[in-house]
Amino acid sequence: MNTPFDEQKNLSPVFILVRPQLAENVGTAARAMMNCCIDEMRLVDPDEDHLSDRAIAASSGAETVLHHAKVFKTLDDAIADLQKVYATTGRQRDMIKPVFTGQGMAKDIRSCLEQNMKCGVLFGPERTGLENADLLNADAIVNIPLNPRHCSLNLAQAVLLIGYEIFRLSDDTPDRFLSMPKTEPANKAETEHLFYHLENELDAGGYFSSAEKRPRMIRNLRNIFMRANLTSQDIRTLHGVITNLSGKN
Repeated sequence: MNTPFDEQKNLSPVFILVRPQLAENVGTAARAMMNCCIDEMRLVDPDEDHLSDRAIAASSGAETVLHHAKVFKTLDDAIADLQKVYATTGRQRDMIKPVFTGQGMAKDIRSCLEQNMKCGVLFGPERTGLENADLLNADAIVNIPLNPRHCSLNLAQAVLLIGYEIFRLSDDTPDRFLSMPKTEPANKAETEHLFYHLENELDAGGYFSSAEKRPRMIRNLRNIFMRANLTSQDIRTLHGVITNLSGKN
């Protein structure tokens, strides 16, 4: 059976780390990539071994990305088979190039991949970021809008932000859902029984002192509970509360 990672492999770009300096940062970048179902890492002239113990430890279980990573001496070699390359940078450059936000880049990459174009995203070294010479190889620049007074990101943060923008286009998780371990939404019969129980006890306690106002008060009470998205467990709990307050337990 395919996992989500397997299903998205063919719709993912290559992530290229240009002259990364620390093995730990390569490891945490691999972790961020695997979080987002992106598995192909390429390294250009890294300072340290990407398979060192420090890199493996920092990957926190994403060592498969490191083991399959390819190392290149030059950026030209690393991108030779790619048809579209995006360069991440937070600095303004004296170059006329298309500039994408992360979301815009993700949509453009998705469109290219659906046309069977092979894409890659460049990430610069930790201390300086990509140089102008690196950007010459890119078709477009990616700039994540952040606080203009402090827009610097570490390598893994940048990889995670870009990776997540790509991942979320294929993710269909609803914006909001109710977690219901060991229960389910209450059905109408359950809620009606709860209302019957509550209204009977309120009648017995003299809560509905005005016969004229009773229907409106009942509607208001029912609407309160209907807005609560009650589960079957909630219904059982409320029955117990009502019974206890009525003094019949």
